[in-house]
Amino acid sequence: MSLIKATRISRAPIAALAAVGVFWGGFSALVPEIKAAVSASDKEFGLALILSAVGGMIATYLVPRVGALLGRGTMPVLGAFLVLAFYYLLLAESVSGLAIALLFMGASVAMLDISSNVRISALEARSGLHLMNLNHAMFSFAFGGAAFVTALARKAGYGAEHILPALSLVVVGLVLLMWEGDTSYGRPNLDKTDPSQASRPPWAAILLTGVVLFAAFLGENSTEAWSALHIERTLGGAPGEGGLGPTMLGLVMGLGRLSGQFFAEKFGETRLILWSAILGSIGSVIIGAAPSQNVVLIGVAIVGLGMAVVVPSVNSVLGRLVHEKQRSHAISRAWMFGMLGFFIGPSMMGFVSESFGLRVSFFVVAVVIGTMVPAALGLAKQRRA
Repeated sequence: MSLIKATRISRAPIAALAAVGVFWGGFSALVPEIKAAVSASDKEFGLALILSAVGGMIATYLVPRVGALLGRGTMPVLGAFLVLAFYYLLLAESVSGLAIALLFMGASVAMLDISSNVRISALEARSGLHLMNLNHAMFSFAFGGAAFVTALARKAGYGAEHILPALSLVVVGLVLLMWEGDTSYGRPNLDKTDPSQASRPPWAAILLTGVVLFAAFLGENSTEAWSALHIERTLGGAPGEGGLGPTMLGLVMGLGRLSGQFFAEKFGETRLILWSAILGSIGSVIIGAAPSQNVVLIGVAIVGLGMAVVVPSVNSVLGRLVHEKQRSHAISRAWMFGMLGFFIGPSMMGFVSESFGLRVSFFVVAVVIGTMVPAALGLAKQRRA
């Protein structure tokens, strides 16, 4: 399949996911500074991150309604809210202030992220092409690039007050690319004579997808948010060097997702998810046991390679299991559960780290990633049913 054709078809969601990647890349590389700015302990920082989960859950529930209301303006409008999220973090002067900032940040990021995935799934169904891996590769490259630039800026002496506004300007440019001429948005007209509309959503597939997303997001975001701190605090890295962890994760995941575009067509998504779970668990164990920064980066690369194709692959699987008119609802509900892992993962890391240290936290992540195996096997049975 031509990457040029896939890029042309899904230009708008590519821009949207790239914007989300720019935000998370900058945030992840700034975690040591953001945490220190409000004098938060690991436990307090973990508690504050729970508020981002709350915001993300609320946003996820509202995605179908927002899409129906805004139509083709969905991604550009939500992109504008993402621009504002860069400034929430700068207003926080205490742990409680950071928690409030993370609440609104979580809502802004999750709404655009999930809306983009719903749109990609619709484009896949219409075009018959695999688009998820390409789109998510752009997220990863944007994430890695933003993390790397942020690391360089921190080493040069720039702080969050300089870096976040600069990154927000990049997102403004991406918002302009999110507009689509296609008007096939909004709530479909339900044909009451269509028996598929009367059927209940396939909750077994939705819940199994949610389990896979939960484990994948927890593994990915825990590594994003805490690898920088692990390098700088546990292993004594200089300020800015921790940003190499998120940078490595983003770049490897981007390359892995471009490769996944080919392997998904050749071997199928379920097999990719199974191997991804094994690699992700191994990588997390290596990070936890690493004696040096270089070994941490090797572990991060293995996690990135493992987690690269999971989210786009399982989204494609669920998108094919449900009727077109159920797709937005099914994906948003699966993501409601999955996003718990995205936001609660870093929070869990904080709690475990406070009591047992960051090394043990990464061992716990390895166990959670392993739960993708039975969930993926269950999804395979749903596809055969």
